[in-house]
Amino acid sequence: MERKTLNELLKWKEKKNRKPLLLTGVRQCGKTYIIKEFGKKEFEDTAYFNFDGNTGLQSVFDFDFDVGRIVDELANVVYGDKIVPGRTLVVFDEIQDCPRAIQSLKYFCENMPELHVIAAGSLLGVALRKEGISFPVGKVDRVEMYPMSFEEFVIADGGEKYINGIKKMAFEREIPEMYTVPLEKYLKNYYIVGGMPEAVQTWVDTHDYKEVEEVQDRILKDYADDFGKHTISDTTTKVRLIWDAIPSQIARDNNKFIFSHVKQGARAKDLEDALEWIVNAGIAYKLNLVSTPELPLAGMADNTYFKVYMSDVGLLRRKSNVNYRTVLEGDASYIHFKGALTENYIMTQLKCMGVESYFWRTKADAEIDFITDYEGILLPIEVKSADNTKAKSLHLFCNRYHPRMAIKTSLKNVGDNMDGDTHIWSLPLYAIYKLKEYVIHEMGW
Repeated sequence: MERKTLNELLKWKEKKNRKPLLLTGVRQCGKTYIIKEFGKKEFEDTAYFNFDGNTGLQSVFDFDFDVGRIVDELANVVYGDKIVPGRTLVVFDEIQDCPRAIQSLKYFCENMPELHVIAAGSLLGVALRKEGISFPVGKVDRVEMYPMSFEEFVIADGGEKYINGIKKMAFEREIPEMYTVPLEKYLKNYYIVGGMPEAVQTWVDTHDYKEVEEVQDRILKDYADDFGKHTISDTTTKVRLIWDAIPSQIARDNNKFIFSHVKQGARAKDLEDALEWIVNAGIAYKLNLVSTPELPLAGMADNTYFKVYMSDVGLLRRKSNVNYRTVLEGDASYIHFKGALTENYIMTQLKCMGVESYFWRTKADAEIDFITDYEGILLPIEVKSADNTKAKSLHLFCNRYHPRMAIKTSLKNVGDNMDGDTHIWSLPLYAIYKLKEYVIHEMGW
């Protein structure tokens, strides 16, 4: 299946001042697969080393950080063949299980820069926060990998012609029905299947929702099992409480994450470490509040007031026990959670695009679902799950802060209008992957 991460790896390979690459991402998002595909296409050999439970491999790094010795021992004893710079891709998988291998990346950068080294890890974000692990700051390049985006999902499921067709259209042109109808169906299927590669592959092979759900159940169980493997018992209990509370927290009217709703009487200081564990593992995302949207937004963010979303919309749907028929056919009692699912979808797509986002809310309950300062532009994004695009909060935001442009995303077709000084674009949910293109078009870059 086509993954945009492959393009990032190709750029890394050709960088003039290339460093060892650290590829991170949530478990089972396809890191190992894409690295091996990259090795097959771009190198004569791939020397693959997996540290998971492999104490013998880990011992190679115990003596010192002489990268010449390390490479010789890996080649002669473990790999069984020569490792040649320029011809061989060296892969250290599940590197979080070997702290000294993480430290060694500094010495590969300084003493053997001609060798292509990729290190990957699913729980690396968690491991790096443990005491005693020294991270090679400034000595590695980094790429974050996510579950498959909606665009990647459609292409994998045979809809590349729709993706390419929309890309060629003028920004102001309404999307014809020959595109909107199939893309809305793809969107519903993406809400059901999500972007975990194994679930997507199962869907592409079978188009059987039940088989997809078996895969999703297994992934959810694997995540839960990780809690016990990689945390102490007291923390495990707290992590499970947070994990199980995410769907209900997302579905609340005021979906600020409230620790006391996780466990009665619980305080933030009792559970915030458990939440950070889940976020560092890439399983969930935090969206912080910005009350005063001044640039840069990161400097205005309130880290104590936030929403929490899951890293995959399909897993959220399954974990929340929303039947796939409900997504396909709709139901009067599904309207509220449909909005929450749609917000989670937009959150995941912004992550895939590398767009850092926040949300805005006033004490009078006006709210913008997402705001970003992508490329230094203040951009509010209003999200609607259907084609009702009345947005009082967006009107208030635009009249108060005068952003040059804004986005309303829903099932409504492409369109635009002015609200005071702000050019508001209507962008369908299934075309949100064009967000950056609209910014570039608006700014004339």
